[in-house]
Amino acid sequence: LVQVLGALPCDVRWIDQREQAFPDAVPDNVEIVATDDPAGEPGDAPRGAFVVVTTHSHALDFDIVEAALERDDWAYLGLIGSKPKRAQFEKRLAAKGRPAADLARVVCPIGTLAGLKSKEPGVIAVGVAAEILAVRQSRAQTLDERTPPASASAGTATRTR
Repeated sequence: LVQVLGALPCDVRWIDQREQAFPDAVPDNVEIVATDDPAGEPGDAPRGAFVVVTTHSHALDFDIVEAALERDDWAYLGLIGSKPKRAQFEKRLAAKGRPAADLARVVCPIGTLAGLKSKEPGVIAVGVAAEILAVRQSRAQTLDERTPPASASAGTATRTR
C-alpha cells in the first residue's frame, strides 16, 4: 500500500512499532514513524486525515481503531480484515459502550469498495488507494459545490454612461 500511495500526490505517515519492518528506502512522500505506542498516533493526525489500519495484530488493530474513533474528523478510517473480523470488532466496541454508529464509520474490509474481491495484497493495496482517491475526489467536489463561483460583479462596481 505504501508503494502504491508513494506514486500518488499525498503525504504518507507509515507507523509501526517494529522498526526492523521498515525497508531501507521508501518513496519521497513517505515518513517513517517507529513508535512503541501506535495506538497513540491517531490523536496527533491532522483533521481530515485518511487512516488505514493494517497491523500484524488483531489486538493492536482494535486499540488503534478504538483510539481513532475518539475523533470524528477523519476523511477515511479503514481496517484490514474480513466480515467476521468486523463483526468481532462491532461486538467488542458495543461491550465497551460504543454506539453501532461508531463502527459504521470504519471501512472494513478495506479495498472492496472499488469492486475488487481478491485477497492478494497488491489488489487490496490498489483497492484501498482507489477508495482513498474516491473519498478525496468526493470531498473536493463537495467543497467546490459549497464555494460560490467567482463572478465579475462580485466585489466590483462598474459604471457606464
